[in-house]
Amino acid sequence: MRCLLIYDIPDDRIRTKVADFCLDYGLDRIQYSAFLGRLSANHQEELMLKIQQRIGKAPAKVHLVPICKQDWSKRLVFEQGGEDETEAKGGDEHAG
Repeated sequence: MRCLLIYDIPDDRIRTKVADFCLDYGLDRIQYSAFLGRLSANHQEELMLKIQQRIGKAPAKVHLVPICKQDWSKRLVFEQGGEDETEAKGGDEHAG
């Protein structure tokens, strides 16, 4: 299932490690503190557990939002500039 992971983490080291975790799980960075990709329910739980363990007692906000096919098909995207304008043209490089 597609999921969106967003976070607000003040500590630079923790924030960098959380970003690395997201990349390790195959998520794509869509904003500085936002990642998107496909994760099974088990991998979603596993990733959140790793993130929680890494954050410990430090201040942080992390949201992992599953997105069903129906909701994904209703998304609106605007992008311009940059290297990949597939989404801006209505394409879906993560089809499925």
